[in-house]
Formats: sequence, structure tokens, C-alpha cells
Amino acid sequence: MVDDRDVAAVERQLGRAPRGLRAVAHRCPCGLPDVVETAPRLPDGSPFPTLFYLTCPKAASAIGRLETSGMMRDMQARLAEDPGLAEAYRRAHDDYVARRDRAAAEEGLAPLPRDMQSTGGMPWRVKCLHALAGHELAVPGGNPFGRETLDAVGEWWAAGPCCPEPEDAPPEDASPKDVPSKDVPRAGGKTEGGSGRGRAGRPGRKPTSTHEETL
Repeated sequence: MVDDRDVAAVERQLGRAPRGLRAVAHRCPCGLPDVVETAPRLPDGSPFPTLFYLTCPKAASAIGRLETSGMMRDMQARLAEDPGLAEAYRRAHDDYVARRDRAAAEEGLAPLPRDMQSTGGMPWRVKCLHALAGHELAVPGGNPFGRETLDAVGEWWAAGPCCPEPEDAPPEDASPKDVPSKDVPRAGGKTEGGSGRGRAGRPGRKPTSTHEETL
């Protein structure tokens, strides 16, 4: 089960009610969820291959800039040139599918078809850095390109939470001196509920995203 406050936070991040939530897979150092684990099939029965979904609009925006920079093209080229990297990427794919199958079994759902993608283009292509980064956050060390993406993005949380709780949000007419400052933790996020982001918008505003599926 996902705590009501976490569900509310994810709804503010997405700008709509999330579907098929199973757990918070990773927390941002600011304390909010930034990756959620989803059921392999949504409540209406439709398949949802993305087990680990990146929800933080700040991270999604930063990763979107990497995607437009040509980073995925370079990664794709390296897959063809580096057998060790290609093998690590294939293992990441296998790990993702195995975790997704376990989630389906725990939910009493039929597993997704074997010919369905895992996420982000794995194991042969690089199509979505958001999905690969979500996998790496949920399963540290599990995805080589997810790790590279997170290293390139840096500390997206350093300026503060992407969508503070309503009672913590400053009033519309507040001047900078009226807004209390908060120290932002710099340690890594905490994983919970599982073994194991597009432009940032204002709280409650749906961020643009290049996710392959919409949660």
C-alpha cells in the first residue's frame, strides 16, 4: 500500500490522479517520492510495461534536456561498440522483466507478453532516459545508462522540493524575504516498498514528459 500523503504528492507531481500504484520505489533527498512502482496492468486491464515510473517533474525536465542533447544517440552507438556494456544493458533488461513478472504475480495478474518491451528501449535500443533513470533509482547499480543519466543530471533537488505540500507552499503574493529557506539533504534517497522523470511545472500542473507510457 502507498501512504495517502505519498499518493497526494504523486498527484501533484503528475497533475492528475496516478493509476496502478504499488509502492514508492525511491525517494528524492527532499523526502518526496520520485519513482513509483506500478502494477504491470492498470485497473482497466491495459498493459503498463513501465514498472518504475519517474514522477518528479524537476528530474524529468533535467533528463529531457539530456535527451535533446544527443546523449541517447551516443549511448546507442556505444552499445554496438562495447560488448561489455551491451551485456550489462541486457542484464538490466532481464532484471526489469523479472521484477515486473514478480509484481504481476503478487497482484494476481497475468504477466505481460514475452515479446513486450521492458522499458526505455532495452535491451537493444536507447529510447527513454527517464525510464532508464527510474530503473537505476529503484535498483541502484541495475542499469548502466540509467546511472550515466543520473550522474549527468546532477542534484535536481538542490533548489527545494518539486511540489511542496499545500500548507508548506508560500502564498501567491509572498516576496522572497517572506519565504522560509530549508536545508536540502544531500544524501541519496531511501528505497521503500520494493527492491528496488518533460518540463517541470508548478505544483498541480501536468509536466511535459517523454515517458513511453503515461501513468
